[in-house]
Amino acid sequence: MKNVDMAAIFYAVADILEIQKVQWKPIAYRKAARTIEALSENIEEIYKKGGLKAFMELPGIGEGLAKKIEEFIKTGKVKSYERLKKEMPAGIGDLVSIPGLGPKKAYRLFKELKIKGIPDLESAIKEHKIAKLEGFGAKSEENITRSLQLVKTGQKRTLLGVALPIADLIVSRLRKVKGVERIETAGSLRRHAETVGDIDILVTTENAGAVMDAFVKMLEVIQVLAKGPTKSMVVLKYGQHTIQSDVRVLEDKSYGAALQYFTGNKEHNIAMRRIAIKKGYKLSEYGVFDKKGRMIAGKNEEDVYKALGVPWIPPELRENRGEIEASIKGNLPDPVKLSDIKGDLHIHTTWSEGRNSIRETVAAAEKIGYEYIAITDHSKSERIAYGMDEKKLLKYIAEIRGIAKEKKRIKVFAGCEIDILPNGELDYSDEYLKKLDFPIISIHSRFKSSKKEMTDRVLAAFTNKYVKVFCHPTGRLIFQREPYEIDMEKILEEAAQRKIAMEINSFPERLDLNDVYTKRAVEMGVKLIINTDAHHIDQLRYMKYGVSVARRGWAEKKDVVNTYSLKDFSRYFGLRI
Repeated sequence: MKNVDMAAIFYAVADILEIQKVQWKPIAYRKAARTIEALSENIEEIYKKGGLKAFMELPGIGEGLAKKIEEFIKTGKVKSYERLKKEMPAGIGDLVSIPGLGPKKAYRLFKELKIKGIPDLESAIKEHKIAKLEGFGAKSEENITRSLQLVKTGQKRTLLGVALPIADLIVSRLRKVKGVERIETAGSLRRHAETVGDIDILVTTENAGAVMDAFVKMLEVIQVLAKGPTKSMVVLKYGQHTIQSDVRVLEDKSYGAALQYFTGNKEHNIAMRRIAIKKGYKLSEYGVFDKKGRMIAGKNEEDVYKALGVPWIPPELRENRGEIEASIKGNLPDPVKLSDIKGDLHIHTTWSEGRNSIRETVAAAEKIGYEYIAITDHSKSERIAYGMDEKKLLKYIAEIRGIAKEKKRIKVFAGCEIDILPNGELDYSDEYLKKLDFPIISIHSRFKSSKKEMTDRVLAAFTNKYVKVFCHPTGRLIFQREPYEIDMEKILEEAAQRKIAMEINSFPERLDLNDVYTKRAVEMGVKLIINTDAHHIDQLRYMKYGVSVARRGWAEKKDVVNTYSLKDFSRYFGLRI
């Protein structure tokens, strides 16, 4: 996970330089950090294959930054970063990590209120010192308090997009230990919840000692909480992320029962135990037992459910939202799968804040095997994301169309992510919207508007006949920004009437719509579209996280428009192909 560590260093350098009022370098360091963060291949492997030049071919990384990556790979440190750290007061980094505070405000709090870290900040909030500070005020203090709570919550749980790759790495290592037969994750991770408390791994093996040795001796382990013959617990450090992981070794005859039990959730398991009791059985992590204590199921999870008269339920659905009753009646959905996805319709390139060209992006989508994609760079109001004015938009459309003509295996639509302005109008007039194949709309401003204001704003935008998709519909960033207030019921009603698809944004910090709203959308007949919002071609792999949300929301293939063939997709939206 050196990619995460390297990206964290570049982000930290950017923060420090910004505090020191250095003008352009912070932008360069953040751009490089985002590039490294998005890589699917380890920087060590990249270096082995191509040396320093391989890094210089990546977006936003010149020779100077490439040498720093090389230095980190060889020594584990970056000397210039170590020097910068010594120049900064201790604790400032913790303040900068609070959403909305930023390096400049954090430094002011240090200089004027002697706040050196989060404990000092909490004390200052209690005494309302921040509200009295010029340029802050009561509203700023309230926002900082809310953001601080988000940070503290985030320290307890980890994004699915962070935890899942870590878990996959651990499982792949342990699977190689001689004697391991069955191994799988459990808990909220197996249910693909949007955030994860810890990583639970269940194993069957005749060589438990070797498994436990391999587990506790991993390089990323910073603390061994417990080590025993059947259970070990460690704390792992991956870059900026710290997470606990537990490994349990089980008897093969009870593996299915344990997998069901430790997958949860708690309410689902309680409901299952009630069914067992009604049938005169006992259900536990060790198996299903009759009144005489004889095991009647336990080796396989499917057999555990079958013994209780319940067809097997996919882990993502196990939230006690009616899935048990639906399964018994034969009404359980067949959740959409990653392999069902035919295209990605929300992707950014170098025309706005993306890291790859249109040509590179199309090639990456072809490699995945997609039938179609839409390039959707930002409209003009998103200045911070290098949004396109009308003149630039026309050149952008021309380039997309030129590349699209060359392609035989994939259809490339000219799209754009268009801002919904505060009055509900769109960022471009109809004169320009009609030139696009696939306009999608989003909100990127005034997140603190009232519920009525935000709802009216979106409903007004829905009246535009060119609108196809409403993207990241609640604007949330998990652990960073709460959803804006909006009447989702009204939004879904209007979306259903106007055939506007609601996006499930696969970006790990977004996962927006969430699973609850997704389920409601399905119930109301609103079509969904799962997109990555990728800013780098490596982020196209995020699609699996959006599919997980769709599955948790009971969405089937028919509910998701980008599972349709190119012909059916185009027909649904009235597109020319």
